[in-house]
Amino acid sequence: MSAFEAGYQTLEIIDQQPLLTVRLNRPKLANAMSLEMVTELVAVMEAVKESGHRVLLIEGAGDHFCAGGDIKDMQNAGGDSQKLRDFNRAFGHMIETADQLPAVVICSLKGAVMGGGFGLACVSDYAVADNSARFALPETSLGIIPAQIAPFVVKRIGMTQARRLALLGQKIAANEALSLGLIHQLADSAEQQQELIQQGIQSALKCAPQATANTKALLHAVNNSVDTNNGKTVTELLDQAADDFAAAVVSEGREGAKAFMEKRKPNWASEDV
Repeated sequence: MSAFEAGYQTLEIIDQQPLLTVRLNRPKLANAMSLEMVTELVAVMEAVKESGHRVLLIEGAGDHFCAGGDIKDMQNAGGDSQKLRDFNRAFGHMIETADQLPAVVICSLKGAVMGGGFGLACVSDYAVADNSARFALPETSLGIIPAQIAPFVVKRIGMTQARRLALLGQKIAANEALSLGLIHQLADSAEQQQELIQQGIQSALKCAPQATANTKALLHAVNNSVDTNNGKTVTELLDQAADDFAAAVVSEGREGAKAFMEKRKPNWASEDV
């Protein structure tokens, strides 16, 4: 049995070599990313490195792409800082794996594109959204931090816009995501989105596979050579961010998660100015 024939609990796999489609499959939860989903995504991506697939298409089942991390998973870790750190760092490992994948990564975006879903969009080689897509970094409104996706957001849309989205937690529509360079194309309908995705797949398959992989590696090398933060690598930044995330969860994150589950505002939220 190949890695793509395994019984995944949170993903639907459609193998059409050289195209592999991965559908995030928790539609009742807006495809929120559990640790199980993250682990399964990494397993699939690692298999793609060896399988010869040239395009990885990531989409979401139902009405949403991905609403971010699963709050329940975070709560299940309780106050164990090491578990929280490992939980958070797993997200970063998944995003890094997608970012460095030799295959072309295409994201088909709709509905909620938040947290880890936002991170995947930021490391895609080609991202197409429809008008239903709404993008956000809601972490600070929950008392936590966008620890593992922040470096990729900054690289995608720049520091100025990353600061606005991360520090205000505001949602933006697909047309603004297009203007920021977060996505590459915006479709007026589901049909047009599928057409654009297919055009992207066909374009990628017209390019030589080894040349594509080498070019992608070259672009990363160039980017990393001119885009460092106090001399730290992205991996070092993500390791530190996981520590900071764990510390946030056991402080403000407790109230943020409780307020989210109880569908109320957290105690720090105030509309008075």
